[in-house]
This record gives sequence, structure tokens and C-alpha cells, in this order.
Amino acid sequence: MTGHFYGVGLGPGDPELITLKAARLIAAADVLAYHAGVGKQSHARRIAAGLIPATAVEEELRYPVTTGRTEHPGGYAGAMAEFYEESAARLATHLEAGLTVVLLAEGDPLFYGSFMYMHDRLADRFPTEIVPGVPAFAAATAAVAAPLVRQTDVLTILPGTLPEAELARRLADTDGAIIMKLGRTFPAVRSALAQAGRLEHALYVERASMPEQRWLPVADVDPASVPYFSLIVVPGDSLHQEPTGRRGDAQPAPVERPAAELLVVGLGPGPDGWITPEATAALSEVDHVVGYAAYVNRVPQRAGLTRHASGNTVELERARLALDLALRGERVAVVSGGDAGVFGMASAVHEAADDPAYDGVTIRVLPGLTAVQAVASRAGAPIGADFAVVSLSDRLKPWPVVERRLRAVAEADLVLAIYNPASRSRTDQIVLAQKLLLEHRSADTIVVVGRDVGRQEESLVVTTLAELDPGTIDMKCLLIVGASSTRRTASGGVWTPRFVD
Repeated sequence: MTGHFYGVGLGPGDPELITLKAARLIAAADVLAYHAGVGKQSHARRIAAGLIPATAVEEELRYPVTTGRTEHPGGYAGAMAEFYEESAARLATHLEAGLTVVLLAEGDPLFYGSFMYMHDRLADRFPTEIVPGVPAFAAATAAVAAPLVRQTDVLTILPGTLPEAELARRLADTDGAIIMKLGRTFPAVRSALAQAGRLEHALYVERASMPEQRWLPVADVDPASVPYFSLIVVPGDSLHQEPTGRRGDAQPAPVERPAAELLVVGLGPGPDGWITPEATAALSEVDHVVGYAAYVNRVPQRAGLTRHASGNTVELERARLALDLALRGERVAVVSGGDAGVFGMASAVHEAADDPAYDGVTIRVLPGLTAVQAVASRAGAPIGADFAVVSLSDRLKPWPVVERRLRAVAEADLVLAIYNPASRSRTDQIVLAQKLLLEHRSADTIVVVGRDVGRQEESLVVTTLAELDPGTIDMKCLLIVGASSTRRTASGGVWTPRFVD
């Protein structure tokens, strides 16, 4: 008969915050295990010291490395993976002997803790139970006595190890926030808070619930003094608070706004390097960015910028929101992937602006690199001559219209770029398009399939119209179907001559 394995949360540091269940299990344990840092005493053992029975066997699991360098051939990840395997083997020996093993965990066992790695390795072999603990952020929130979130507020818990731009974006997009894992990350975290406009109300809490506990505004913290046992509380109320002035204070002069103008900005198909300098400069000056969430997320967060992200099928609603903001004199940009004028938001904005209510808004479209240009450049020069662009999506036009246009392009012997070839709900159109094109083009017509071009997962496949496998095509793909004159080079490049025989 095997023993039982318990992951027991101890809370943030104050022994009085240990739950009754955790205390009972610790007092009855045959084996007590706990992690310890390099050259340090175990904080988990310190918290539970008064409950550990003299009869218990203690297993100290000392990390081989924390943030320092390691000579392990697998680097930090390899050293830690080996450590967890060895630790699990040590605990398994006791469990196989039928002993009760309690692994102590600071805070909650499954909240940024090491217990989960033991759980991954032991839970499928031995009876396992997890006892939750008070997380550090709950103690920190109590220390500052600031309501973290109310009613429908959204709470986001963020590691300070995130890239600064990503951290700033997420801080701007949430109500309340907790930022963990500070220490050396503190300067970048502070900068991200400033960029998100959340620095003023952010509170730094150190060693929450412990005798050395202290808290102060993040803006007042000396970065050199920040230990690992610290976090930042960003109350949800701070997002909605307006600056207040005492009665009799001088009021700021009204800000002169330019005539109502709305920018529609193409971000290019992926990498930051493909965004034009004009677009970058414009986005650095606006107060509001409106768009599909995936595109809004590509705009760096900074102080004073408000983001309005929405789903992928509400183009007119987001266009009207942007127009309304512009009418109020706000500086607004609607963002779109690729070029905003190619199956993008520019058309939706002009459609919404056709309402006389928006006659006072000037619309300015800033061009962007298109997906077809990106894929073509990777292949060589397949669109070096006349070409057409068609979207297979039938969400805004009936499929017979798409078929009629595909047939006209095929009969005209034009190179064809196909946007939106398939999605999870549209898998038949690419099959029908292939069949239709084969009625007018030879089976060996060259086809280029670009997937996620410009991103880390980028792939490019050159095939033929007959050998194209529709089952491999999805929304991340763009296809270029060659004309009869399109050729391949000896090195595998694809090009279409500018001349016609």
C-alpha cells in the first residue's frame, strides 16, 4: 500500500494564516518536504516551524540555481528539469514505503509555486491531495486596504518578467492588477505602469503579512531595495478615478483640438519592421486606438493612450465608435492588419461615415504593406505582371459572386491572390475554387501557399494547382495562383514575366 502525497499551502508568511487543515496534516506527517533557495534557509519551513513534529523525516529540496548562471549542458531549464526529477524520486521512495508525505508550499501550492512540478511527476502514481493556501496578493491587498476589484471589474495577475511592452498593454486593458516576480524586473515594471497610465495609483507591498511588512506608492520605491518577496497592487478603482482639485484651484486652460480627423492605419502583415515610419509616427500621437483585438495589441502601450479592442465581426460598430470619438475632438486611429484599404477597416470606416452625422470628420488612410506583397516577396516575383486579388469569404457577398469573379480571373489568365481561403466554419470554398480554376488552368499551374509570413511560424510551400491539398489551408494562409506564364527558377523561386508572348 502506497502513502499519500499532500501539497499544503502555508499562506504568505504569517503562521496564523495557515489553515486548520494544513496545520492538521503537517502535525501528522511522516515526511515533510520543502524547497530552499541557493544558500538560503527555506521560507516554507520557517512559516511551519511551530507545527513540525519531532518524529517527522525532513526532506530539504534545495534548488541548484535560481537566476544565476549554470554549467548544466541544458542550461537553466535543463538544470531545473533534472532537479525536479531527482526531487520527485526522493519523495517517491517514501511514498512507495507507505509513508505520508507533505510538501510545504508558500502561498498557494498551484500559484506560481514549485509544488506543481512535483504534482506533474507524482500525482498519477500516488494518491494526491492539494490543500489551498492564502496567496500573497490577498495578504498584500489586505495590507493596503484598497479594494482590488468590484462587481464586473476584471482582475489580471501578471508576472513582472513579461516584456515591458506586453506588460504595459495588459495593464492598460484590465481593471485591477497584481504584478508578481519583481526584484530585478522592478525598473521595467515601473516603466510599464507609467506607459499604461497606472503608476499614480499603484502600490508596492513588501513581505506581506510578515513582521517586516511595508508598503508605499510604487513611484516612491527605490529600485535597488526591491526583494523577491514583493508585489504590486493596482486597484481597479484607479482606472476610473478622475483627477480632483480643491475648490478655488486654478482650472487648466481648455486644450485646443484640431478639426475632427480620423486616421485609418495599416499595420502591415506581421513584424514590427514592416510597419511604415508614417504609421509609427501617427500612432505615437493619438489618444485612442480602435480595432480588432489582435491588431490593437500590436500597438505599443504608452501613457495617455486608451485602447478600444473588439471582436472580428463588428467592423461598423468599431468604425462608429472611432468616428464618435473624432467628433468629440479626440485624436483617434483605427488600426487594421496589412493595408487598411485591402479587405480592411478603411472601407468600413467610409461606409459608417456615409451617415451625415459624420460629415464633419475628415478621414485619412495611411497605407500598409499587404499580405500578398509579403508572400510574393518570399516566393520571388509571382505578381511581377498583372494580377487580381479575391477573398473567398462569403460573409459580405454571396458565393455565386465569388465564383463569377474567380472564373473571370481564370479566363483572363491573370495571376490570382486569394485572401481568406478557409476558416473553421468555411472549409468548402477552397475546394470549390480549386475545382473551378482547374476548368480553365492547366494542372501544373504554379501555386504558392504562404502561412504566417513574417511571423515565427512562417512557412512557404510551392506546389501546383492539381497537387494543392485543400485540407492544409486555413485562415492563416494566403495563396498565389500563377498565370500560364508564371515560372520557377533553378533555385526554386517563382516569377511571372512582365512581357506577354
